[in-house]
Parts: sequence; C-alpha cells; structure tokens
Amino acid sequence: MPSENLRWETLQALKNSPKGKISFDPYWSERGETSNDEVKDENPEEDVSEVSSPALLPSISLLSPKAMETAGRIIRFEEEHREKAKLALRLRQEAQEKLVVSVANAESEQLKRFEELMELKQRQELQSMKDMMDRETKESMGRQEKLKEEQRHRMKILNLRLREAEQQRLREAELEKQRQTEGRERLRTLNTIQEEILQLNQLLEPSSRTRTELPAASISSYSTRGNQLCSQVSEVVRKTAEGEFPSVEDMMAAERALHEMRALIRLMQEEAAKAQEKKKKEEEQEEERRKQAELQAQQEAQKKATQAAKEKAQRKGLQNSAEDATLKWFKELQDSAARCTQSFEQLNSPKDAQTKKLKLELQKAATIPVSQIASNSGSQLREIFDKIDKLLSGRPVVSGGKSVSTSMHPQGLDFVGYKLAEKFVKQGEEEVASHHEAAFPIAVVASGVWELHPQVGDLILAHLHKKCPYAVPHYPPMKEGTPVEEYQRILGYRVDDSGVEGQDSFLKRMSGMIRLYAAIIQLRWPYGSKQVAPHGLNHGWRWLAQMLNMEPLADITATLLFDFLEVCGNALMKQYQIQFWKLILLLKDEYFPRIEAVTSSGQMGSVIRLKQFLETSLQSRQISPPKGQLSSTFWRS
Repeated sequence: MPSENLRWETLQALKNSPKGKISFDPYWSERGETSNDEVKDENPEEDVSEVSSPALLPSISLLSPKAMETAGRIIRFEEEHREKAKLALRLRQEAQEKLVVSVANAESEQLKRFEELMELKQRQELQSMKDMMDRETKESMGRQEKLKEEQRHRMKILNLRLREAEQQRLREAELEKQRQTEGRERLRTLNTIQEEILQLNQLLEPSSRTRTELPAASISSYSTRGNQLCSQVSEVVRKTAEGEFPSVEDMMAAERALHEMRALIRLMQEEAAKAQEKKKKEEEQEEERRKQAELQAQQEAQKKATQAAKEKAQRKGLQNSAEDATLKWFKELQDSAARCTQSFEQLNSPKDAQTKKLKLELQKAATIPVSQIASNSGSQLREIFDKIDKLLSGRPVVSGGKSVSTSMHPQGLDFVGYKLAEKFVKQGEEEVASHHEAAFPIAVVASGVWELHPQVGDLILAHLHKKCPYAVPHYPPMKEGTPVEEYQRILGYRVDDSGVEGQDSFLKRMSGMIRLYAAIIQLRWPYGSKQVAPHGLNHGWRWLAQMLNMEPLADITATLLFDFLEVCGNALMKQYQIQFWKLILLLKDEYFPRIEAVTSSGQMGSVIRLKQFLETSLQSRQISPPKGQLSSTFWRS
C-alpha cells in the first residue's frame, strides 16, 4: 500500500506541476482511446483552453488497469468531492436561503416598521395639517365672529342712531304737531276772547238805563277804556292775519285785556247798582219819612195781633206751618232761582246749533266734576274743587277734551251756577240716599263753592227746598183748586205717567237730601279763608227748633229727625252743649209722644229707630261722630 500512497502523492505532485495540468476526461475509455493529438485535432479550441502550457503533454494510455483504477479513484474522488460540494452547496444554499429568508423577514419587518413609521409620519403630518387647519379654521372663525360682532356692534350703533334719529324726528313731529295744536287752540281762544270782549263792550255803550243811573263822565270813561281794550285785542288778532298762530305773550295780553274788560263791566255794574241803590234808598227814605207815623201805628197793631195769635196757637198746640220769616226766606230763594232761570233763557233754549253745542259743553263742564266727587283722596277732591272754581271764575277748563269757559256766552255764568247747584242736590237725592257716607265729600265741596261763590249757595238752597220742602222746614198746604198730582209734586213726590212713586222711594230721597243738608251746615272747605261754614250750625239749630214747633207728619218727621241728628247731632252737641241736651230731652219727653200718636202700626220702623237713638244718646250723654266723616289725615292723601 505504500506504493499506492506514493502514486497518489505523485499524481498530486504532477497535478500541481505546470506540466501536469492536463484535462482529465473520465469518459475517454468509453469513447475509445484517443490520443491527445486526436483530441487536439478534433477540438483545438478546447485543447487550447485546457492546456495552459504550449508544450505538448505526453500521452498516457487510459486503457490500462492502472489507468482505469486511477481513473476510478479520480472519479470517486470527484464524486465524493462533488457530493461534498453538493452537500456544502446545499447547506450553503439552505443557509443562504435561511439568510435570504431571515434577511427577507428582517427587511419585511423593517419595511413594515418603515411603513408604520411613514404611516405615523403621514398621520402626524396629517394631524399636524389638520390641527393647523383647525387652528386656521378657528382663527378664521374667530376673525369672522369678531368681524360679525363688530358688524353687529356697528349695526347696533347704526340702529341705535337710526332709532334715535327716528325718535328725534317723531319728537320734533310731535312737538310740531303740539305746537300746531296749541297754536290753533290759542287762535280759537283768541277768537273767543275777541268775541266776548266785543260783546262785553256793547254793555259799556250808553243806554237809557245807564244814563239815568251813572254820571256822563263815568259812562264816557268806561266806554273809552272799553274801546281801548277792544283795540288791543284787535291788534293781537291782526298779527295772526298772515296765517301765523298767536304767541303765548299775545294770548297773555289778550287775556289781560279780557280780565280788565270783565273787571270794567263789574265796576260799571257795581257803580250802577250803587247809584240805583242810593237813588232807591233816597226814595225809600223819603217815602218812609212821609209814612212813618202811619207805619209805626200799623206795626204796633200788627205786632200785638201777631203776639196774640202766637199766644193763642201756643195755648192750643203746635203750629201747622213754618214761621213767617222762614216762609219769607223760602219765597225769596225761589224767586231768586226763577230770576236766574230767566237770565239764561236764551242759552237754555238755543235756536242755533253753535249755541246748543255750547250749552251742552257748559252743562257737562258743570255736572261731570260733581259726579266724580268721592272720598278716595283729598288731592282728588281738591282737583275737582279747583276745576269747579275755575269754571265759576270765568277761566277756561278742559271738559271732554275741549276747552270751555263761561265767558264764551254772556249768560254762561248764570247757566253754569244754576246747573251746578241742581247737580249738587241731585247727588243728595240719588248718591247720598243710596250711600250715606257720600254726603261728606259732596258737602265739603259744596261748602267750598258756597264760600267763594255765594250765589251758587243760594241756588243750592233753592233747589233743595223745592225738591225737599221739609229742609226749610215747610209743610206746603193744599190750595183750593190745586190738582192732587200737582200737590204731590209740591210735597216732593215724583209723579210721572206711571203714577206717584212709592212711600219707601220718597222717604229714601228725602233722607238723602236731609243728610246732605246736615253735612253742609257743619262742614267748611279746609283751604278757604273763613273759619266757619258759609251756612253754619246756627241754621241746623234753627231747623231742629222749628221742626219741634210744628205738628209732626206720619213717617216723614221721625225719618228726617233721625237722619238729621245722626249726621249733625255730634256737631250740634259740641256747639250748644247743655242747650242741645235740653232740646233732645224735650224731643223725647214731649214731642216724641206726638210722633207716636200720628204713626200707624205699619210706619213704626222710623219711629223705633228715632226712639232708640234718643234713649242711647241721653243715657250716655254722647252722640257718636257720623260714619264717613272726613278726618284731617284724609286731606294729606
């Protein structure tokens, strides 16, 4: 075997030597032995590629066993090396595949991470862009909102300015309208003033009556001054001829002229009245001196006859009618009211539409304030009184949205005074009859009007006596030939087509008027200048004393005495004290039995009320103040 090892070493050395680098073909034996030259001739290019040296290698015969063995060994060796190479290649391929797979997996993972990173970056960029867009959107919206807010603010300011401008325009239009209205009102008032002052100036013209009553110098001075005042008003009117309205100063000048004209008329009338009174007084004095002796004798005779008649009547019993002085007073008031009615006959029965309209406006101006009298507050009562006082003073007042004045007609003052007095009494028979406490606010306003305008007070009495003769007190007798229905009207009953009113309704109205009268005699207007009522408590004492001197009437006397004492008893008690209680005692002990004697069983209600009132008052020696009386705090409300 050593030789084999040496051969292998030899072969290895030959292989490694430059000359031993020959190409070995294991399949030569199969193809047949062929020399290297033949092989070289057949494929010279392959020979060139396989032989590195240009020298020709010695040909070896491969057909020998040695060659075959060697060739087999070489083949095995190459196969082993080929198997090893294949195994190594396979392992290397497997390792390479694993490496490739691992690299591919790593690259795949890295790609995934890269993609995730790119996706993250994209999301971040997208989020960043979105955030930036949101910020820009918010900023844009903020800017838009700010612009909108500024626009709204500007619109608000603009609208406010427009509204202020519109309001200013409306105010100016309203002021202009008001100025036009006031101007037209002043113009109407100016025309009314001019009309009245011209009418009053006619009263200053000399007449047969004034010539006999006033000196010529006085008549001339009155007429001259009246013409001057007319000229002043005409000058003011002339200023408005060009279509302009009179100014406030013009109106003041015209009103001053009108007031002066009225004062001038009053002075002339007073002077004429004084002259007439002086003349009449002189005539009366002359007549009195001429008949003095005869009159004295007649008076003495009449006095004795009257005294004897009174003594005889006292011996027989009470009177059936009022005293002569009371009846005279009653008749004078009725005559005065009749003369007042005649004085405004032209206005009371108007022939033209304008006068008729003026009559209605004056009547409303007089009656509506009286209807509004209530005990709500002192300030409201004072406003009503001031309105009535202005109307009676000739100043314009607003009634029904229109300005009206008694100076708009020469008979306006008498008409308003008459209607005002009539309305006061009507409130007594209607409002006070239903609500007894209403007597006090009505009475205090009537007392205030009475104090400032005495002629209205006389008219109130005249209307009261006509509707309720028991307020005199007077029991009108039935004259011969007088119809029954007419006599019932005289007694105070309402008579119409349906017949005579019932006794309950009659007593209720009489009660309301007596309560109003009892309130008037004890009240005075708190803002007046006098300290006592214009028709004071002495008239209440007179009424009560005369009632007790007259024979009682069934149902009527008891009702009126109770109503009168319930309203006025407290004031009479404080004023007359012990004398009052003597009169009440006389009423209970001596006069009340007479009332019971003439009262039937069906008329005892008023008698029982009067009896309980008298007994309670005498037991307690006190009469309570009437319900509804106005306290001092009322006038501060």
